[in-house]
Amino acid sequence: MAGEDAAIGWDEARSANLANWEERVALHEQAYGLDAYDDPSHLSDVVRFDLAALAQFVPSLEGLDVCHLQCHIGTDTLSLARAGASVTGVDFSPEALAAAERFASRHGVAMTWVLSDVLDARAAVTGDFDLVYTSIGTISWLSDLDRWAAQIAGLLRPGGLFYIRDGHPALYSLDENAPGLHVAYRYFPNGQAQQWDEETTYVGDGMLTSTRTYEWPHPLSEVVNALIGAGLQILRLDEDTTLPWRFSDRMVEVPGGWAWPEKERDRVPSTFTVVARRPE
Repeated sequence: MAGEDAAIGWDEARSANLANWEERVALHEQAYGLDAYDDPSHLSDVVRFDLAALAQFVPSLEGLDVCHLQCHIGTDTLSLARAGASVTGVDFSPEALAAAERFASRHGVAMTWVLSDVLDARAAVTGDFDLVYTSIGTISWLSDLDRWAAQIAGLLRPGGLFYIRDGHPALYSLDENAPGLHVAYRYFPNGQAQQWDEETTYVGDGMLTSTRTYEWPHPLSEVVNALIGAGLQILRLDEDTTLPWRFSDRMVEVPGGWAWPEKERDRVPSTFTVVARRPE
């Protein structure tokens, strides 16, 4: 049954998730519209949105050191570099990092790539950063948000910013195949992962053979409290109705992505955004 609780350890769940994400790389290289980046001014829609959200705190990334956690194949990482940053990308998938490096090299952009679980990022990454960035579809793959937040705090310079935009946990509690907004899955954690078996990924038409994955629900309170517990100051919390991917077939295309039909749009948030700062 999709979304059922699974009594599984982190190492075993991580191994299954890695096999799944390794297979996604080739499919995403075909489906992400990489040719658009042949225009040197092109930025991903994700980064365009996030730069606007960051603008009141960081008017420009020019000259800043940025660490992009869970960078996957590097489209957002390249976009951050094109916005002026010196960028380090971190991911746990060797295939994804190889694709990201090919992609960046094709466009003549030098970046640093680090193979590491995000939960071990501080030990794996050299240096510290003005901005640690993660967006979007990231933290449900992590079992321990306190450890996650500690990595972020350790990577930031005093006064540095952390930015996350991700799928809202209220959204993830919904049955994406239901004819209406129907809550089907846990919002709150209970120490166990949720098990999923899906032959497709969120974009493109290719099929996967490593279909089983494990994710952990993290309520908004857990995200915020983990960051506070790591010593970060919360500067802003926002919620939005638009996603950069189609969570459900019932979602409709709108400027900037996908949203529920208009009559349902104001009933449930689709994303949340947090901006936090490491104190001076």
